[in-house]
Parts: sequence; structure tokens; C-alpha cells
Amino acid sequence: MLSFTRRTIVSACALISCGALMPSAFAADPIKIGLVTALSGQSAQAGESIVRGLSVAIDEINAKGGLLGGRKIELIRRDDEGNPAKGVIAARELIYKEKVSVIFGGLDTPVSMAIVPLVNQEKVPFMGPWAAGTGITKNGASPNYAFRVSAVDETVDKAMVQYAQKTFKSSKAGLILVNNPWGESNEKGLIAALAEKGSKPVGIEKFEGSDIDVVPQLNRLKAAGADTLYMVGNVGPSAQVVKSLDRMGWKVPVVSHWGPAGGRFTELAGPNAKNVHFVQTYSFFGKQSPVGEKVINALKAKYPNVKGPDDITPAVGVANAYDGMQLVALAITKKGSSDREAIREGLESIDRYEGLIKTYTKPFSPTVHDALSENDYVWAQFIDNRILPVGLSK
Repeated sequence: MLSFTRRTIVSACALISCGALMPSAFAADPIKIGLVTALSGQSAQAGESIVRGLSVAIDEINAKGGLLGGRKIELIRRDDEGNPAKGVIAARELIYKEKVSVIFGGLDTPVSMAIVPLVNQEKVPFMGPWAAGTGITKNGASPNYAFRVSAVDETVDKAMVQYAQKTFKSSKAGLILVNNPWGESNEKGLIAALAEKGSKPVGIEKFEGSDIDVVPQLNRLKAAGADTLYMVGNVGPSAQVVKSLDRMGWKVPVVSHWGPAGGRFTELAGPNAKNVHFVQTYSFFGKQSPVGEKVINALKAKYPNVKGPDDITPAVGVANAYDGMQLVALAITKKGSSDREAIREGLESIDRYEGLIKTYTKPFSPTVHDALSENDYVWAQFIDNRILPVGLSK
């Protein structure tokens, strides 16, 4: 039998040992948030903007003590390089290995369209902060795990037609579209939007993402009498459209989806990049709401290269990701759980959130998984390499 002194020492040592282990043994596990987006290539700047929007939202939530009684949020990133197959591999790793509670995914509609069947199969909430393909959220699944705080093609297409007809008196629409699922989504949407206005395209032309010359397609649209071009393509291909117009000497209004905002458009397209008018969901220029001021200040504090709105680009990636993360946090809090099914149910039952882009009132329901409408768009152009709302020159 141990003496009283020895028993005391052994007990004390045991308590000390247990105490030393307690922080790691009982520490609340982080809530893992996955991100699949393009972090390299021509759209890397847009991918980084999503990272920054998520990061400042996560910092804000963690600074307030995290969620569910002290659990911090952890962001785990994967680069899909704009490739659908790589996007699916990344999503599978996040789901099965990292066991994330939610996946944010990314820039390209083809990548998101490839991931959505997987997240619905595995019952993992997916929040889209950029890709606008209508079928991402309207995918036929029930229950549906794909949500979005971003533009939606069929809604953007209506806005493009309305803007072109109001601003440029457009009556003969020429469609110039990237030849992929995103282009197909917008082809359907633009034809429907024009039909609502009693019109139809005078021509529809496609280009590949790797094309460096689209003069033949543009010549056909010009010969058909197009007085406005409706353009859908990401940074590189859209820049080639502008350069091809320059080579032709054809000065025609270009109304675009938001692809040009995703990276080095002005560098690639040249001086006439400024002539392209494109849709955005947010701008950090002009008078800001208290949430806008808070986000700008957080970005300045976290990223040394951010001195002001000029450096928050593209703004939509930051804004959409920020609001998307805050809505996910609200869903987790509302259901008191980071379980994937609980988060889906929580998103569908959010009542109100005073966000960056707007004040959201019941942003999601079992049948509506897109939080933004046509009333939430801003039209912009490049002025001195800055994305500014049309009509705002400084």
C-alpha cells in the first residue's frame, strides 16, 4: 500500500497530467468550411477576392467567440484551376477527408455544375459566391443542397436586355457566347428575355475559351445588322472579343455578363476595355452602409495592399462571399448545430440578415435557393483599371 504522502504525490501528478491533456482533449473542434475555386490562372484575382470575403467574415465571427459556444471557423481552400474534373476531386477531398460542414464553390459555372450532383448526393450544403449558371441552384434535387449569393444567369439576362435597350436603344441583338455550359445557360436566358420584349437575336455566335481571334464570328454578327453585342465569357475570352472588335474597327456597344471583372481584363483587352458595360452585385465606391464601412476597414487591416475601394477588386467576389459566410453562420446558430442537414434546414429558415449587399428578408426557402434578385445588380465599367458604377468617374 502506498503511503499517504506517496498517494498524494501520485494523485497530484495524475491531476497535473490530466490537466495538461485537457485543453487538447476537450477543445472544441473547429467548424470546417471548404472552398473550391480558381486560385491560379487568369481568374486567380477573382478567386482571391472570394478568399478575402470569406476570411474577413470568418475573422469577424471568430473574434466574437465563434459559434456554438466557442467553436472557431476554419477555412480550407482548394484550387480547381477552372477545371471541372479537378473541382470534383477537390470537393470529394473536402467532403470525405476534411469532413467540411459546407463547401463554397467558386468561379466557373462548369466547375460548379460538376460539383452540385456530388453535394446533393452526399447531402453537403454548397454555397455559390460567384458562378451564375441557372442550373446550379435550379438542379431538380429535392431536398436541394445548393444555395447561392450571386448573380443568376436567367435574371442577369433579363437585366442585360433591359439595360441594352434603355442605354443603347438596342433593337438588334447579337449574341457572342463562350461555348460551354455557362454560355448555353445564357443563350437560353437571353433568347427568353428578348422574347419577352417581342424581339429575337439577329445572330448567335460561339467562341472557345482558348480562342485568340473571334473576327469571323463578329463579322457574321455585323453582317446580320447587330447594333449591340451581348457578351458572355470569362476574362481571357472576353478580352479577345474586344481585341477582335479593335482589329475590325467595329465600334458597337458591348453589354456583358460579369466575366470581365474576374481578373486582368484591362491588361488583356487594351484601351477599349472601358467600352464594355457589365453587371455587378456590389461596388465599394460611393457612400457605404455601416456594414460596407466595416468590411472596407477589415480588408485594410488584414491586407496591406488594400488602401481603399480601388484595391478591393473584383468587389463581387468579396461581397458575395462575405454575405454567404454570414448567412451560413446564421444557419448554424439558428439550428444549434454544424451538421450538414441542419445547416441546409437553417439556411431555408433564416428570417432576416442586415448584410453587405442588402438586408436579406427570408433569402432562402425550400424552393428558392438564390438570395439575390434583378433589383440587386449594379452596372459597371473599367475606368483607369478600376471597376466603377457606370456614370461614376471617380
